[in-house]
Amino acid sequence: MASHRRTLNRRSSSRCLLSCVFFFLASSLHVNCYPGDILKHGEFISESGTLVSAEGTFELRFFTTRNDTTSPKIFVGICYKWDRDTVVWVANRDNPLPADVTGVFRIAEDGNLKVLDSSTGKQYWSTTLERSSSTNRTVKLMDSGNLVLSDDHMPTSLWESFKNPTDTFLSGMKMDENLTLTSWQEDDDPGSGLYTFKLDQQGEGHYVVSKKYLPHWKGRMPGTFSSSDEMPYLIPYLLSNFSESVKHYYKIDFPKNPSKQRSSNFIRLVMNNTGQLQYLTWDKTKRIWSLTWSKPEDECGIYNYCGKFGSCNINNWPFLCKCLPGFKPTHPVDWDSGDFSGGCIRNLTSTSNKIDIFLSLKMMKVSDPYSDFKVANETECETSCLESSQCVAYSYQEAENITERGDTTTVSDNICWVWNENIGDLQEEYKHLGRNLCVRVAKADIESTARTCEPCGTYTIPYPLSTGQDCGDPMYFIFDCNNSSGQVNFKAPNGAQRVVSIDPSARNIVIQVEFQEYLDARNSRIIPWLNESLPFFSTSKFITDIGNSIGQLKGRANASRQSKNKVGVEFSWKPPLMEPTCTSSEGCKDWPNSACNATIDGKLRCLCHPNFRWDGSNLNCTKEGDFPTSSEEPSKEPSKDQPSTRKIPLLLIVVLPLACVTALACIIIFMYIRKMAKRQEVIREKRKQALHALDSEKHVKDLIDSVGSIEEDGQGIEVPFFDLDCILAATNNFSDANRLGQGGYGPVYLGTFPGGHEIAVKRLSSVSRQGLQEFKNEVVLISKLQHRNLVRLRGYCINGDEKILLYEYMPNRSLDSFIFDKNQSMLLDWNIRFNIILGITRGLLYLHQDSRLRIIHRDLKTSNILLDEEMNPKISDFGLARMVGGKETGDNTTRVAGTLHGDCGKKTGCWTQWTNPCGRVAMLISS
Repeated sequence: MASHRRTLNRRSSSRCLLSCVFFFLASSLHVNCYPGDILKHGEFISESGTLVSAEGTFELRFFTTRNDTTSPKIFVGICYKWDRDTVVWVANRDNPLPADVTGVFRIAEDGNLKVLDSSTGKQYWSTTLERSSSTNRTVKLMDSGNLVLSDDHMPTSLWESFKNPTDTFLSGMKMDENLTLTSWQEDDDPGSGLYTFKLDQQGEGHYVVSKKYLPHWKGRMPGTFSSSDEMPYLIPYLLSNFSESVKHYYKIDFPKNPSKQRSSNFIRLVMNNTGQLQYLTWDKTKRIWSLTWSKPEDECGIYNYCGKFGSCNINNWPFLCKCLPGFKPTHPVDWDSGDFSGGCIRNLTSTSNKIDIFLSLKMMKVSDPYSDFKVANETECETSCLESSQCVAYSYQEAENITERGDTTTVSDNICWVWNENIGDLQEEYKHLGRNLCVRVAKADIESTARTCEPCGTYTIPYPLSTGQDCGDPMYFIFDCNNSSGQVNFKAPNGAQRVVSIDPSARNIVIQVEFQEYLDARNSRIIPWLNESLPFFSTSKFITDIGNSIGQLKGRANASRQSKNKVGVEFSWKPPLMEPTCTSSEGCKDWPNSACNATIDGKLRCLCHPNFRWDGSNLNCTKEGDFPTSSEEPSKEPSKDQPSTRKIPLLLIVVLPLACVTALACIIIFMYIRKMAKRQEVIREKRKQALHALDSEKHVKDLIDSVGSIEEDGQGIEVPFFDLDCILAATNNFSDANRLGQGGYGPVYLGTFPGGHEIAVKRLSSVSRQGLQEFKNEVVLISKLQHRNLVRLRGYCINGDEKILLYEYMPNRSLDSFIFDKNQSMLLDWNIRFNIILGITRGLLYLHQDSRLRIIHRDLKTSNILLDEEMNPKISDFGLARMVGGKETGDNTTRVAGTLHGDCGKKTGCWTQWTNPCGRVAMLISS
């Protein structure tokens, strides 16, 4: 009996022990892995555990950056539960856990929230609060994304992630003087970056993005004079934590208590690592973050990008910055290299009020004024500035009047703003909030002669260029000044062309043209709209960027975004052959040794005096036979003590002139021979280059013709031929970073050509299934086919073993990348699939029936269907295509047709014009 009782006791003890072990394991599992929203004292989260907010919006977890595959770094952060790649807060951003360390996130013994090494206890992050032994502390992840550390016995929170953000501002946060957003170092590195966003010391409603403590961009709430960019009303409203005063002032229609509304979790403000402040909203339909607003948008949006007295115009790509008329670069070398931060200085170091005038600039953004005061009119404002030796500029704003029921009421005063220091942050064509600005300059600095045209905006118009009938030389009157915008245009036969740069010292002008016009001019080596009868000539320089040029090109700037599809074409003006026009002798005062007289044609000009001739290069009358150089000494007058004449022996009279004539003849002959030798050398070099280019073109044509024609012999290739060097530069020498994918015939690369023009480059490999015949098929066929559902061929290249095709770039790549990818295929709803089917069908019908050539594709498969940015399909890869006669309705072929997966499939015995394209296309898409 006792033995039986001992057995029962042992069994009871075993059951109790097993129950305790099971309870311990269950408790541990609950502590580490249960996705709750609260973490209590003594609990922790390991790398496999998470905290999830009550409604499942946000999640706190351990994560590694996406591109860290070799030596991953481990961070603890908060992300969206439904978009785990979007991290809104990082705890240990500057001190990541190594890959070989097992980390834990917990409330430590001292009461602080910490990220620790579970083995050694090494600390990687802490809230750094005062030490506390309280065991009542908890941390909770709120549905707003706020991580809150609190004590049950205290009325307020101890620490919040909303008051210690990283790079993201969420609904419920409030921007104050203690809050700063700091960008990530890189897209895949959450470490503290170069850019910060915070309140500006200038005052409430003003914000600043800084780069290494220097202003990078300034923003503000609408309504006051400022150099800062206005922010959309919703952003100050968000930054103020939906302040009722802001809402009432701007009459914003927004839900009550927005921080508690679920919709507020779908917006965020991010300080990007590129220096942009970005406002993003979640697109529930596309399930992506949509960029709603960002600043700075371009280089001109960067604070004081062109320095003091330097003006920026984003529409003047590639010349963004220029000094105001009457000013010059402070550091010319830096300015020419693209560093404009040094700004500009006046041409004259001192000025007098008597010779000072004001340069009128329209639609300008400008730095904050020194002061403002009420005036009766603009004349009083101008006079006040002239009377002050410190005043450098003024801006006048007339009182606003409102008419109601026939009565006119003045709602403001005439205001005069003045600047007493060097003005900066100048931006032209600032259409939204641009104001008229008058800058004080020396009259002599902008009006060098009586015939010099007045500046047009920020452009100096040097003589002989003309923007009107009453200034400049009439032969050069092909420029137009837009007084409302301050922009100069070149009046070309095909329409006005925008002038982006005028360099008086080099007599050069740069005109902005479309990228296609640049291609046409580059291929033809001429500028079609530059009339040969005009006193201008092309320099054959096509400017795309500061310091970067194409071919014989010279460069100048670095900018954004729609203007980057444009190229600068440079040309020079010839010196004027005739003297300046005049109306009276007063008009010739700037040209000594001249007088206002009538010419043979009856026009009045400042004709040079006898023994003087007109020098168009120096714009003056030069004495005939008097050509001094800088090394020559000025002639001395005879001394009074010496006789004016003296007797010269007869031998000297005869020999000296003869020797001089002989020496002069030898010099002339030598110079002539040397000049002819140089000319012949230049001719030989040009001929050599021309022959090389001709041989290259001939080699390509002979090589293509050698394989026979798929069309009638003699039909030409209608797409341009590209140099291999140009393609290598565009693809960064076919780098892996530019590689888009691998086709059956070789790799495909992304090529970026001047102006940001993107083109897909298919490079046929040596082991490619595509031979020269198929290569020619693509070049000849696609160039003759034009349809919105057929991919467009931009050009081709053959160089040695290299066979390259250049297509229009399709951002969404091929159809198979969507159909055979489980994640991507979810993006193809039936509406998109149906549109793709229709597009492919239209392309096939065009090939079979509607094109001028009847084409059998013979290689239709999903990998040969490319998708543009709007998911419109385009048929590509015509290497196996075959043409049939215009009246034929069918043909036989033994080529292997493509299958759904793009591999070789069954043979197609024949083709007829009545083959139903829809059935095959539907089969391709339906899966």
